[in-house]
Amino acid sequence: MKSAGIDRTRVAGTARARPRIHVTTVFSFLLTVALLGVLGWFGWVYGQIHYYAHHDESRTADAIAVFGAAEYDGRPSPVLRARLDHALTLYRQGLAPLIITLGGQGDAYHSEGSVGRDYLMAQGVPESRIIAETQSNNTEASAEQLSVIAASNHLSSVVVVSDPTHLFRIRAMCRREGLQVYTSPRPSGRSIPRSARVSRLLHELFSYTLWRIGH
Repeated sequence: MKSAGIDRTRVAGTARARPRIHVTTVFSFLLTVALLGVLGWFGWVYGQIHYYAHHDESRTADAIAVFGAAEYDGRPSPVLRARLDHALTLYRQGLAPLIITLGGQGDAYHSEGSVGRDYLMAQGVPESRIIAETQSNNTEASAEQLSVIAASNHLSSVVVVSDPTHLFRIRAMCRREGLQVYTSPRPSGRSIPRSARVSRLLHELFSYTLWRIGH
């Protein structure tokens, strides 16, 4: 009856031969998956930023909204002036009867919104065709204030104007506020140094990501 016996030595050897999954292997796998996820996320965000930076959605709407930028002692900075000039072009094309200038305190005496209003009035836009928002101090606050203005003035659609790389984040924030918005990038004008372009892109990548994490 020797064949009916169990070869315990063989069984033990088989058990010892089973491969072990080391902690370092699992950690390396999870780290690789995490890195691929991060790269995929930033790749997607970059694609969205690039798309809206090069895609003009401007069309007939109830208003044009200009997101604020720096002002210098009551005068728009070159960046803000470029945004205002683009909004003025759209206004003169008859795309909307109203322009909303956004942006809070730039210095002790002026706000970005009021400087934008004064600039547009100097270009011939009637004061009755401009709403100046002067309280917001960042993009998210501007989107929130734009939502309030749209609701109180019964505006159902808005063309938003800003720098090209800024528009994807603006669009996302405005959509979260329930606004129907169409993006229109202001012309870049003179060429921007590569370092400045990279800096703006990285700023938008991380700003959008942090905003999404917080919401």
